Amino acid sequence: MSLKNTIDFLAHMRKMNGFSGLDHGGGDAETASPLTETLDFGANPGHLRMLSFVPEGLSRRIPLVVVLHGCTQTAAGYDIGAGWSALARRYGFALLMPEQRRANNPNACFNWFVPEDIHRDHGEAGSIRQMVEHLAQHHDIDRARIFVTGLSAGGAMAAVMLATYPDVFAGGAVIAGLPYGVATSVRAALKEMRHPTHQSAHALGDLVRKASPHRGPWPKLSVWQGSADRTVHPGNADALIRQWLDLHGLPETPMAERKVDGFPHRVWWNTSGEPTVESYTITDMAHGTPLGLADDEPYGVAGPYLLDAGISSSRHIAEFFGLTGRIHQHKKSLSKPVPKPEREAATAEPHASKAKARSSAGARAGQGPRDRRGIDVNAVITRALTAAGLMK
Repeated sequence: MSLKNTIDFLAHMRKMNGFSGLDHGGGDAETASPLTETLDFGANPGHLRMLSFVPEGLSRRIPLVVVLHGCTQTAAGYDIGAGWSALARRYGFALLMPEQRRANNPNACFNWFVPEDIHRDHGEAGSIRQMVEHLAQHHDIDRARIFVTGLSAGGAMAAVMLATYPDVFAGGAVIAGLPYGVATSVRAALKEMRHPTHQSAHALGDLVRKASPHRGPWPKLSVWQGSADRTVHPGNADALIRQWLDLHGLPETPMAERKVDGFPHRVWWNTSGEPTVESYTITDMAHGTPLGLADDEPYGVAGPYLLDAGISSSRHIAEFFGLTGRIHQHKKSLSKPVPKPEREAATAEPHASKAKARSSAGARAGQGPRDRRGIDVNAVITRALTAAGLMK
C-alpha cells in the first residue's frame, strides 16, 4: 500500500469515532439506562468497568446476555441506542455491559487485536469472564444460557469471548466484527479490517481450537453485516462464518435462505435441526447496529453507528438466543420513555455515517519525516491510528 493510500485509509478510520446515540458525557444515556456499576467483582486484569442490569421479579435460573459496545461508545449509551435493557425487561433476562476505559484505549475500543487481551484468563477477556462469574454467583444465572454480542470492536471482542470461553457461552452474535485470531498487532488489524483473511475455513477453525482446552460442543453464532460497510469489510463476516462452520463441521452452503424484514438471511442447522450458525446481510447499510420495529415498538435510538435500517438486530439476536419465548413484563408496563438525543439521528445510508469525527485522546506524535508538501508523515499516521482505536 502506498504512503498516500495508507494515510487516506487511516484518515477514513477516524469515522470509527461514532458516538453512543446519546450524550457521551453522562447526561441522557446515564439517566435513561438502568445499568448500575459493580466496583469489586474479582480479578480485573483488563482494567474494565462492570455495568449490569437484572430486572425485578426474576426468579431462578436467569439467562444472561453480555453486550459489548463499539468504539467511543459507553455501556449506557449503547444500551439505550440498541435497546437491550428494554428487551431484558420484556423477556426477563440479566444484562452485563462491560465498559472500556480510555486509559486502555483512547477511543474506548475493546482491544480485540492485542495479544495480552485476547487470551483465556488474561487481559480484557479475563476481566469479562470475572464479571460473568460474579453475576452468576450473585443472581442465580442459568449457566447453560449465557450469551455474548457486540458491535464493531465489541463484535470482534464477542468473537474473542466465544473462542476463549466456549465452555461458558452457549451462543453469540457479532455485528460488523472480525474472526477470532486474525490480527494480533496494529498492522494486522488495519489489514484485516480492509482486506479480510484468505485463510481456509479449517485454518480459521484452528485459531479457535487453540484458544482453549475445550473440544466441543461449540457455541452457536449469529453474524450481522452491512453490505456498504467501509470500516469493516463485509468479507470479514464471511470469514467469521467459515470459521464457525468449520468448528461445527457444517458445509459452507447454507441449508436455508430467505428474507427477513426484506434482508437476506442464511441458516445452517445441526444434526438435531437446531439453528447453529446464521447470517444477516443488511443491504446498503453502512457500519453500525441495525435498528427497527419489533413487537410493534422500536428497540433503540438511532444515531451514528446505530442505524435505522428497518430491522431490529437486538430483537432478532435475543430470539436466536432463545430468550423471547415468554414475556416477563408487558411492553405497556415498561419504564419511562427514552429521551431524544440532542444530536440529529442518523439514518442508514449507503456509505459511511455523516457524523463528524471527534478528536482523539491519544498521545501527541513526535516530530518525524515530512513529505514534499511539508506533512509530518509519522504524526499523521499516529493520529489516525489513535483515532481508529488501534493504538493504546
